[in-house]
Amino acid sequence: MPSVQNRGSLLPRLGLFTTIMIVVGAVIGSGIFRTPGGMAESLIGTGSATPFLLLGIWLLAGLITLLGALSNAEVASMIPETGGQYIYFEKMYGPFPAYLYGWSVFSVIQTGSIAAIAYVFAEYSIRFFGIGDVGTNPEAFSFHLPFIGDIRPAFELNAKLIAAGVILLLTTINYFGVKFGGAVQNFFTVSKVLAILLLVLFAFIFSDGGSTLNLRTSSAVTSGETLLIIAIAAALQGAFWTYDGWNNVTYIAGEVRSPQRNIPRALIIGLGTIITVYILINLAYAYVLPIDQMATSKLVASDVADKLFTNGGTWIALLVMISTFGTTNGTILASARVYFSMARKNVFPRFLGNVHERYQTPAASLFTQCVWSIMLVFSGTFDTLIDMLLFVSWIFYAAGAYGLFVLRKKYPGAERPYRVPLYPFVPALFILFALAYLALTLYNDIDTYIKATEAGEPALINSVMGLVLVLIGALIYFYYRRKNGKEA
Repeated sequence: MPSVQNRGSLLPRLGLFTTIMIVVGAVIGSGIFRTPGGMAESLIGTGSATPFLLLGIWLLAGLITLLGALSNAEVASMIPETGGQYIYFEKMYGPFPAYLYGWSVFSVIQTGSIAAIAYVFAEYSIRFFGIGDVGTNPEAFSFHLPFIGDIRPAFELNAKLIAAGVILLLTTINYFGVKFGGAVQNFFTVSKVLAILLLVLFAFIFSDGGSTLNLRTSSAVTSGETLLIIAIAAALQGAFWTYDGWNNVTYIAGEVRSPQRNIPRALIIGLGTIITVYILINLAYAYVLPIDQMATSKLVASDVADKLFTNGGTWIALLVMISTFGTTNGTILASARVYFSMARKNVFPRFLGNVHERYQTPAASLFTQCVWSIMLVFSGTFDTLIDMLLFVSWIFYAAGAYGLFVLRKKYPGAERPYRVPLYPFVPALFILFALAYLALTLYNDIDTYIKATEAGEPALINSVMGLVLVLIGALIYFYYRRKNGKEA
């Protein structure tokens, strides 16, 4: 393997199309194929579930996400540097809050996402190819960690080995150049969007049981115990997770040609594409499946496909494989740039800031990310970790939008090739939604904890534990600040 060098910089090799594909590819993963069923189930509990209410929630979540992206786009046009959100937070609030964000990205937000998405790819690969278990005792090497749970590296070992292989393969692809990684991203993103649109087309043309009546028919359950606002909040959580990842493109700003112009355009065009695709696929789901039937489906896309053609579920498995492969690639490509930037700021190990002398990629950051992501795969606890840090990520989303106000005040004369429309209402509205989401998440976590404790079951307040994990990173920060002779 050729050597890497400490000095050097990443080169701007990505055009607008690839940048848009990174936005779309990082967002559309596995969630859209399974989340709608759980969202419908949440609404059924109110007694007021309708297909159009479900579609309205998807649209609302998309518009809220777009508000955040519009706010982020102004900052991206002003600070077009590799590292994205990490660099933004440093300009907004200083080095310590920026570090906490970067640590969160490394510890689980992005590495946990890589692990989880690759694991979904592995699960569907097993289904599609009929791969059998490797025959290892799932309890081998198992142990328990307080507050985390049981660690069982050998459990579902076949899926874990496939997931680890995919992470290593895609890391290697991105090691050989951002242009190569971008080409892979383009192919798989275009493929999965076309496949989803074909599924939509088939749903409306070939479904025997599909009917516009399903779109107009409310749930047969006319009463429920859950308040409508609580149910909508729960459904929004599912939608927000499916929209998550839109800001990944800011991490690679230094490798995008004309980033002041192309990053904002990619965010807006990309999210507009995602919202359109999500509305269309959910219309297709609702056309084929009555909402009560959708609420009982764990894999909505498979159930819809089974109604369209023989072995439809098998072909949906292939679609999910294509989708998750592309999403894993996009997340690997973008996220390593955060640790690269942190190392260049001397708050992470310096070798992570190395640039490969031949391929001009952050090779050390890529493979460090690869190792940690694979460790999360074998820990079997990444779902719990993602639940914890999802709460934290929305704190940073809110802080990022508020930072727009900070930057306008701190740097009033700075060049801003793109300005958020309807300022200050757009970022303010996003912040209000984010705070409401955080409050409802914390309420639900505490309520779940209380109920589990009363039932004598082990429980954890995921949102609080997420904050604890982030604060653990503070110790590493102060170590590196002291090591480099700087005040924190």
